[in-house]
Amino acid sequence: MAQLHDNREIIENFILIGVSTNDNDDVEASLLELRELVKTAGASTAGSVIQNREKIHPGTYIGKGKIEEVKELLDTTNATGVVCDDELSPAQLKNLEEALDTKVLDRTLVILDIFARHASTSEGKIQVELAQLKYRMSRLAGIYSSLSRLGGGIGTRGPGEKKIETDRRLIRDRIGQLNRELSDVKAHRDVLRAQRSKNLSKVIAIVGYTNAGKSTLLNTLTGAGILAEDKLFATLDPTTRSMELDSGETVLLTDTVGFIRKLPHNLIDAFRSTLEEAKFADIIIHMVDASNPDMDTHMHVVYKTLHELEVFDKPVITLFNKMDKVEGNVTLKDLKADKTLQVSAKTGKGLWQLKSVIEEILRQQKIYVDKIYDYADAGKIQFIRKYGQLLGEEYTENGIAVKAYVPREMADKV
Repeated sequence: MAQLHDNREIIENFILIGVSTNDNDDVEASLLELRELVKTAGASTAGSVIQNREKIHPGTYIGKGKIEEVKELLDTTNATGVVCDDELSPAQLKNLEEALDTKVLDRTLVILDIFARHASTSEGKIQVELAQLKYRMSRLAGIYSSLSRLGGGIGTRGPGEKKIETDRRLIRDRIGQLNRELSDVKAHRDVLRAQRSKNLSKVIAIVGYTNAGKSTLLNTLTGAGILAEDKLFATLDPTTRSMELDSGETVLLTDTVGFIRKLPHNLIDAFRSTLEEAKFADIIIHMVDASNPDMDTHMHVVYKTLHELEVFDKPVITLFNKMDKVEGNVTLKDLKADKTLQVSAKTGKGLWQLKSVIEEILRQQKIYVDKIYDYADAGKIQFIRKYGQLLGEEYTENGIAVKAYVPREMADKV
């Protein structure tokens, strides 16, 4: 009689570990976020442990006493491993795994795993694999024995699992190949940006903490039809759609990868060409989840990441989103923004103001034209209508009287 095999995927169950080195560390909030990351990666959480130390233990991340406490918790909960809330060094990873005799992951590996799940375009897959390989390159000594404990699960997903036993030379060769492919992608993106600039297209980049509602906003404003779930990093690959303003001018809206605290540097480096959409944008829309109690921390992380990407001197419109979920009186302010609005991207509440604010900011980047054109120059008016904002057009004996706003860069053409 043929044996039946249980093909169901093993649901991993983890103990979360965090270290607080000063009173300003909000480790509890960070572990709650880590719990959501683990859940998004397809696993569950059995418990959490926080250790207060002057500094993170250089050898094992936590001290001996906490290691014994975690051991007991692993036994009582039957957890299949632990996840540390910081990126572990190769030595910490190896030593902690030996001390606990269990699978050890860190925050970075969980985030990389989620990215591997959600990358759907060829560019996204290249970027994720590149980040995974760079991470594993320096951890060959200890990571593979840890990841092989369950023969799968978090950390083994995506392109990186093809040759888990590969040596440094093969990984280095693969990284070189991926960098070349990514250079080609970047060159293509640069061509698209140059084309937009040539067409005088205004680009608005939507940035924000993960799960702030960027994809929902893009769907509501443009009917983009992209995935929008109440999950961390539900969408990964950027989407650009056009939106017509009330004046008739068309702008391009681009969403970007969601930010998160302790976003791995390998990911920032790998996704730089995508994240640089914000660097080359004319306006930044900063989405903030106003219903999240850690809203201020999230805003700080976003601005810090933008600074790392060298996104400076851009007009910022901050949208305090999910106002339909906000209860009671909440103080909402962003001193770094040029304009703030309270909205609900899901219901559309307050979004009618957004277009007028965008037009107001774009108008500040234009010059005012009040001129009479000869009828022979009627083509210039078509040019204004396409790239500017035509306020008035009157046909007189002397010519066509025009009042309009036009981009500064095309002033000499009209």
